[in-house]
Amino acid sequence: MVAVLWILGTLSALVSIYAVYVINTASGFAVHDQRLHAEALVSAAIELTAYRQLTARALSRPTRGQFNFQLGQADIAVEFRSETARIDLNAAPKQLLTGLFLALGEHHDRAEIYSDRIVGWRTAPTSSQDPEDSAYRAARLGYGPRGAKFPHANELALVRDLPMSVVERVLPFVTVYSGRPQINVFDAAPEVIAALPGMTPERLDAVLKQRQALPRNEEALLPLLGAAQQFSTTEGGNAIRVNVRIAFDNGRRTNSEVIILVFETGDKPYAVLSWSDKQIERRMNDVRWAGLR
Repeated sequence: MVAVLWILGTLSALVSIYAVYVINTASGFAVHDQRLHAEALVSAAIELTAYRQLTARALSRPTRGQFNFQLGQADIAVEFRSETARIDLNAAPKQLLTGLFLALGEHHDRAEIYSDRIVGWRTAPTSSQDPEDSAYRAARLGYGPRGAKFPHANELALVRDLPMSVVERVLPFVTVYSGRPQINVFDAAPEVIAALPGMTPERLDAVLKQRQALPRNEEALLPLLGAAQQFSTTEGGNAIRVNVRIAFDNGRRTNSEVIILVFETGDKPYAVLSWSDKQIERRMNDVRWAGLR
C-alpha cells in the first residue's frame, strides 16, 4: 500500500510538472506569435508609407505626416518624418553641432569641445601622428577615433569627452541618414531650429510662430532666418523615419521606429536602414550606458 501511494504521489507530481511545462510553453508560443504579428503590422505600415511617397509627385511629396489604419485585431498609428529634419552627424558643419549643444543648455566652452570631438571622430587622419588618436590613447580608452563617418548615431557614446547624459539629450535630434549639411526648417524640432548659427531667442520665436501660422510657406519663413538660411532647407530626402504604434485588442501595445530609404527607380521600392523596438532599445541602452560609465 505504501509503495502504491508513493507511486501515485510521484505520478501526481510529474503530471503537475508537465502541466506547468505545457502552460509555460503555450504562453511562450502566444508571446512569440504576437511578436511575429507585430512585426508583420510594422511591415505593413512601412509599405503604406513608402507607397504614399512613391505615388506622390516628386515636388509635392510630404516630408512628414501621419495616418491610421486597422488590420486584424489591432489599431496602427503611423507618423513619418524626413531625416532632413535632424542634424546629420557626418555632414553638419561644426557651427551647427555647437549650436545644438548650446540649444540644449550646455555652456559655450563645453559646446565647442563637444563639437570638436565629433568632428575629430569623423575626420580621417592626415598623418601617422594624428593628435586626435593620441588623445584617445592618452585617455586609455582602449580604442581610437573612427576617422570615418558615424555608421549609427549611438556611436556618439564612444566619442571622447561626451558625457552619457549629454549623448542621451542629443540623440533625438541627430541622424546619420540625411547626408545634408542643412536642416529642414519646416519639419525640424524647435531645438534643432535653435541650433542654427545666429539664431536668437527672438528670431526663434518669430520663426516658430510663422511656421505655425502658415505651414510650409517658404517665402514667409526663410527671410526670418537671416544669415542662418545657409544652414537651412525646405526640402525632404529619401531617408524617412517611421514611428509605428500598435494597440492590440487584448491591451498589449508596441512602439517601433524604422528608418527607410525610398528608391526612385529599381525593383525594390525601399530599403530598411534601421529597425528598433523602443521598449527593447531602452533596455539595451540602459545596459550599454552602464557598461560605458
